[in-house]
Amino acid sequence: MVLINQRDRYGFELAQQISKHVEVAEGALYPVLRRMVADGHCTTYLQESTEGPPRKYYKLTSVGKDYMNELVTEWDKFVSGVANLLTEAEEEESKEK
Repeated sequence: MVLINQRDRYGFELAQQISKHVEVAEGALYPVLRRMVADGHCTTYLQESTEGPPRKYYKLTSVGKDYMNELVTEWDKFVSGVANLLTEAEEEESKEK
């Protein structure tokens, strides 16, 4: 969602960007994109391409942007919680030595 929030993108472009950071099968991406459209988080449109057939671009809706912000907030809380757990575990381990 954050990639589509930056600008409208087509599926293969998303797969390329994601694969730079996380290993994910390209085939796994398209069901997620379809679900995002079905849930109203994205809309699609076709745009002509100089390199083949028209490309389907995904655009984040205002509902999608709100949902993305919720997910980012939840993720930040999760990461912070895990960091706190690791810090506490390290402190406990240091006390035991």
